[in-house]
Amino acid sequence: MSYQLDSGLMGRTHDWPGGKRCVATITIDFDGDCREVGRGETPLGKTSHGRYSAKCGIPRYLDLCDEVGIKATFFVPGYDAEQSPDLVREIVARGHEVAAHGYLHEGWDPGEQEPELLKKSHDILTPLIGHPPRGWRSPGGSKTEVTMRTLIDLGYVYDSSEKDYDLPFTAHGPADRQNKLITLPNNVSSLDDYPFYRVSYTPPSEVLQQWIEEWEAIRAENGFFDLTVHPRIGYGSGSPARVDVVRKLVRHMQASGDVTFCTLEQLADWCIERRDSFTRDWPRENVGGAAHG
Repeated sequence: MSYQLDSGLMGRTHDWPGGKRCVATITIDFDGDCREVGRGETPLGKTSHGRYSAKCGIPRYLDLCDEVGIKATFFVPGYDAEQSPDLVREIVARGHEVAAHGYLHEGWDPGEQEPELLKKSHDILTPLIGHPPRGWRSPGGSKTEVTMRTLIDLGYVYDSSEKDYDLPFTAHGPADRQNKLITLPNNVSSLDDYPFYRVSYTPPSEVLQQWIEEWEAIRAENGFFDLTVHPRIGYGSGSPARVDVVRKLVRHMQASGDVTFCTLEQLADWCIERRDSFTRDWPRENVGGAAHG
């Protein structure tokens, strides 16, 4: 499989899990009422959208995954795990991955508190899922060299926060750490429900069409497809019609016969075994820089 990409991957070929043309991951950011609590709001009435995740959204996605026969990655903030521990256990019992996603979905730079918050969520999730989480996605977009150093020290194997590339890659980490995390990029524009439902208020039928077009383009490039949805009500994809969009998308992708669905953890392990195939050349000024995973 050939890719027409930048100099870091030009001319290389990749196999994907299952020997398919493309690999796809469905990633579900729990994002319950931790968001409102983190902003100092009482999650009731007009600020109760996040409570929908645990009550309706997550159960719908668990049933959807069973129906279409795929395993997903659920990014769960520590606070939401504390509020819904049995639901987190059910996610695991039904064969899915649980990964870390902040404590209160910090939409701000946590600064010096970051290592403490990362470890707090790590320690909350570990007993619930039966082992330490292996993946992390920045809840608010903030990420520094301190972030990566802490994740490496805690034993994480992948980060799913970067927005600047199409394929998995091993990036330069902190200079004082030998471990290198695999970065599994997530696209927060075309393959995320938030801008469609929150910013442009796009009807579900149009969102489906845009995601199908993204899939077909990625399929043509033999690439990596990572969809991000939020099971909340409001801007999220927890309602019946919006869950149905994901169902129809997955069915469309499966009908092509060209895709393997897996969790991010499974994909990370695949890439780690083939680390030399997923290197990426950085500009000299970025080597060892704080912004890369």
